[in-house]
Amino acid sequence: MLNIFYGDMKDAIYNTSAYFKFNFDKEWMSSPEVIQMIRDVDDSEVLGSGAIDSPVLGIIAPVSLSGGVKTLILIDKVPDKVFNASNCGDNCARWLLRLSEEREITVNLRHLMDFGEEPFKIRILNNNEVVSNMGELNRIAGGYV
Repeated sequence: MLNIFYGDMKDAIYNTSAYFKFNFDKEWMSSPEVIQMIRDVDDSEVLGSGAIDSPVLGIIAPVSLSGGVKTLILIDKVPDKVFNASNCGDNCARWLLRLSEEREITVNLRHLMDFGEEPFKIRILNNNEVVSNMGELNRIAGGYV
């Protein structure tokens, strides 16, 4: 299940780009799930552990990926930390839900992210309530952001 804490959260990693830069493991780039995230979110192709082919930027290093995909990779590969998912755009929402199908994931959000029209299960940690659609999520989360 996806667990979200809205607003300031003690110990959440806010600067995900800096964390990624200093903790990046080149092995992450060989993960099929990471390759798909990069393809889906950044429309880019992994060429190897240190090179990504971006249609906008050309050949880039993994540290030059978008903040959203770097945050998703950290959420996937560093499960013992809580990351600020407000570095992600709405195009990352389905990945957060997908990753949370495999294991419990906790993220910090400081905005209302659009998780789409399909039903989902998200626990809002601020009040420990589980919601199943955007109407329920916005009604509760709107009071925290």
